[in-house]
Formats: sequence, structure tokens, C-alpha cells
Amino acid sequence: MTWSIRGRQVEYARFAPLIALAVLFIISALSSPYFLKLQNLLNILRQVSYTGTIALGMTFVIIGGGIDLSVGSLAAMAGGLAILVINAAGAGADAIALGIVTALAVGTAGGALNGFLVTRFNMAPFVVTLGTMSIFRSLTLYFINAGEYRSASDAYRAIGAGKFLGLFIPVWLFLGLAALLQVVLTRTRYGRYVLAVGSSEQVARYSAIKVRLIRFGTYSITGFTVGVTAVMFGSRLNAVSSSNMGLYYEMDAIAAVVIGGTSMAGGAGTVLGTVLGAIILGIINNMLNMMGVSPYLQGTVKGLVIILAVLLQYRGNRNN
Repeated sequence: MTWSIRGRQVEYARFAPLIALAVLFIISALSSPYFLKLQNLLNILRQVSYTGTIALGMTFVIIGGGIDLSVGSLAAMAGGLAILVINAAGAGADAIALGIVTALAVGTAGGALNGFLVTRFNMAPFVVTLGTMSIFRSLTLYFINAGEYRSASDAYRAIGAGKFLGLFIPVWLFLGLAALLQVVLTRTRYGRYVLAVGSSEQVARYSAIKVRLIRFGTYSITGFTVGVTAVMFGSRLNAVSSSNMGLYYEMDAIAAVVIGGTSMAGGAGTVLGTVLGAIILGIINNMLNMMGVSPYLQGTVKGLVIILAVLLQYRGNRNN
């Protein structure tokens, strides 16, 4: 979908997330006197940093023509195992470092497992990740008998609850990863290959691109971002609920990616758009809370937003 400015064609889809964010920001500011308060804005950024970080990796998976429904369950398992390692290693600084490595390793391994099953056996990503979602959650419950993983280290909390230059550490991690992955997607050969595979797998094969390896990499990247989120969220509360942590993370991550303009058909999207999509979703959640909307109805709003975003993509593709 395009429009003309002084004879030049400008892609509407390229700027749609930014326009939507600006409009939503103005409406929210006019609707509530508390919206523009600094603490509220910081809290929005903090909240979106968790699922937003996962959405950064999910961007690669969706651009590559896949989907990952297991991210929430994997985050709970990675976060829980990190706390078990910290407690077993003595809860000191070295134990915390070992716990962080554990979370990142478990997350990456879980993503790699998804990628292996999808690429090696040519299985549908929806089916594979639906299965591993159940497996990861079941193991998380089993390890602690459906209880709560609670850290014995007060220092661990500093990662998720600490601040640096006025911003929460999870926000810095989210923005830093976004910048890094944006460079990977737009400035590296691997990023170009991901876009090519998502656009046309057959053409990518004819171009001597190792399609399986590229897709495997997208799931591994997503697993790594899940591990980062597991550390951020688990350290914030200094505990992980085996039954509740990560619930609906996959929905929020996919919503952020789609709202940010990434095509569900694959082959097009940006990490920057996902960042904007995550912030848009965070503002929507914030306004629903300020308006007193029942939390049980907020999922309805998210679902409608996803459907609307996909519908706009479909209409835009037809017009093109």
C-alpha cells in the first residue's frame, strides 16, 4: 500500500507502526492525566521489555516463515532452572553468573530443539512448538512439584529490579538486543538470507542458501531471547511460578511482531517495527488498566488487535 508525496511513492506499511504509536500516544495523553507521568512511562517500558525481548527473536522466526508457541513455557523452565542452579551453587556472585548462563543455555537449547524438529523432519512449526510448549511446561512443574522456584540470593534481584541511568536494567537489555538484532537483520548476510527464505524457500534453495540452517538459526535466536527474559523476570521477583510464569507470552510476542508490520506470511519485517509494536501493546494494556477494564477482558482486546493487524496486512497485499 503506497501514497504519493511530490511524485514519490512512499510505502504506508513502512511507517504504519510509527503512525499508530503517535496517534495512540496522543489519545492516551488526552484520556488520562496520569499517562504522561514519568513513573508511568517507565513502568510501560519495563513491562514491555519482557515479552518485547522474546518478540525480537520471534521476528526472525516469523520473517523466516515459522512460528513459535513454546516461548512462554520455555521461559518458565529456563528461569526456574536458573534459580535451582543459583541455590545449589551457594547463592553468591559466582552462583548468580552460573544461573544466568544456565538460563541462556536452556533457552537457546529449547529454541534449537524446535528448530531441529522443524527443519530436520520437515514438520509444521505450529505442531512442533505446540508439542514442546506442553513438554517445557510439564518439566517445569515436575522439577519443583508444581511449586515455586524461589531464589536464596537477594543480589539476584538487582538484575530485574535495578536501574541504570534512570531506566530499569531490563529496559536497557531490551533496547540493546533490539539494536543488535536490527543490525543482524539488515546489515549481515544471515539477515538477508532470513528474508530470502521467508519470501520464497524454493528461490532461496536455487540461490544456494542453506534453508534448513537459516531456519534453525531463527529458532535458536528466539530461544536465546527467551533465556534473557527468563533472567530478567525471574530476578525481578526473585522467584518463578512453575504454573503462571510465561502464560500468554507467546500471544504478546506474536502480537508485537504483527503490530510492528512483520508479515505473517514471512519475507518482510523489521526489528525496529517489533519494538514499536511492543510499546503500542504496552500502552494499550496501560490504558485498559487505567480505565478499569477487567483483566479478563484484556485478552479480548489483544486478540482483536492481532486480527486487525493481520487483516490490514492482507488488504495491503491485495492492493499491491
